[in-house]
Amino acid sequence: MTTPYHDDPALTPPPGCPAHGRPAVDPIGPGGLRRLYGPDAETDPASLYEKLRAEYGDVAPVLLHGDHRAWLILGHAANITAMRTPSLFSRDSRRWTAFRTNEVPVDSPLMPVVAWQPICVFADGEEHRRLRDALLDGLNGFDRRGIRRHVRRYTTELVQEVCRTGRAELITQFAEHLPMLVLARLIGMPVDDGPRLVNAARDLMKGTETAVASNEYVVAALRRTIALKRTDPGDDLTSRLLAHPAELTENEVLEHLRVVLLAANETTINLIADSLKMVLTDPRFRAHLSGGQMTLGEALDQVLWDSPPMSLVAGRWATADTELGGQQIREGDLLLLGLAAGNVDPVVRPDLAAPLYGNRSHLSFGAGPHECPGQDVGRHVAEAGIDILLTLLPDLRLAGREEDLVWTSAWISRHLTALPAEFTPCEVEDDPDTVAEAAVRSTPAPVEEPAPVEPEPQPVAFVPAPRRSWWDALTDFLRGR
Repeated sequence: MTTPYHDDPALTPPPGCPAHGRPAVDPIGPGGLRRLYGPDAETDPASLYEKLRAEYGDVAPVLLHGDHRAWLILGHAANITAMRTPSLFSRDSRRWTAFRTNEVPVDSPLMPVVAWQPICVFADGEEHRRLRDALLDGLNGFDRRGIRRHVRRYTTELVQEVCRTGRAELITQFAEHLPMLVLARLIGMPVDDGPRLVNAARDLMKGTETAVASNEYVVAALRRTIALKRTDPGDDLTSRLLAHPAELTENEVLEHLRVVLLAANETTINLIADSLKMVLTDPRFRAHLSGGQMTLGEALDQVLWDSPPMSLVAGRWATADTELGGQQIREGDLLLLGLAAGNVDPVVRPDLAAPLYGNRSHLSFGAGPHECPGQDVGRHVAEAGIDILLTLLPDLRLAGREEDLVWTSAWISRHLTALPAEFTPCEVEDDPDTVAEAAVRSTPAPVEEPAPVEPEPQPVAFVPAPRRSWWDALTDFLRGR
């Protein structure tokens, strides 16, 4: 798992750098509206959501970076309404009034999230169906057993790196590696690309000064994969998108692979991290899991209620003047889907301590026509990864105190920064697939025996052959005669 980068610097992800300190930002902006950015807002977003709920109800006016106005949807039912009514709440960001009036600079931190792209995420109607059907068909081609085989291989390799030490940092040494390694294989990328992509994706999503260069590396790797699969297709997402009847352009294939690779990686990292945190810090949770009172899949649903991988999603854009949650929404307004806030709406969860194992009515994967197409793959990776990790390290436990755990937050997500764990040092055998692949690589190519020397032909009487048509010649060529 420590494969070095290629020598070519153009193909090498740049190293990350520490984030610079951010200046203080007043939590209250123009018009007395609360800002969703800045240290105060990002330190405890859950408290901010409850302040907004108490002040405005199900839908609250807020300010984004650059003090652009938006509506944050806090109610569970109001979120469902926005998700399931594309005729009123479009996914096409080009409708945003701030874009139409050129109020958003190209270097705005909002742009990576809201700038329109030629992918199903930003499409509506027939175009959305064309692109989404291609992506869904490609993703649905993977079964749980095939995904688990990849997860088992990489989980085993990651555990082997720490198993003798008795200690592991489960975020940086496990959760931030496993999803990308598996996704790279599902996309059809070469095995050696996986570890390099892990570092590039971590740098990109953390927004370091080298994030742009890391994005260029990811795009270059995907372009190489597309070129490879055009000539040598396989059982992978890239080949399926290229061959789909929807006839995606190369740019559409590239952009959909990029969003799967990065968005699915980021959300699955958070799902694995928060699930492991619950396993290691909640004795009742682990007891139910170990005692068979609930399956790991049911346990993940509890995590998805309490800690959705994305706190909010930007967004929806109003197609006409309308009303939502008691607020008057104007055409072109930006609405933010408050997934974390909606999941703790008192109307649907009056008692937050009540267990919700197996209840999938949470908002974490969205709803309606834009419901997350990769949710099953993400769940399978997280569920299998945690299951195999706990099987290999059955006495895994938190190293330290729960109250010392630290999160970092941005306006769209919240991340556990570290999860130190300890266990009994052990030896872990190689995964069978890794052993088999190594054996194939080490097997020398067969040496061809020299062809026997044919005796010199004896002269025979010449008999003219019948004239062959061009069709006969073409048939012989195609059949390799």
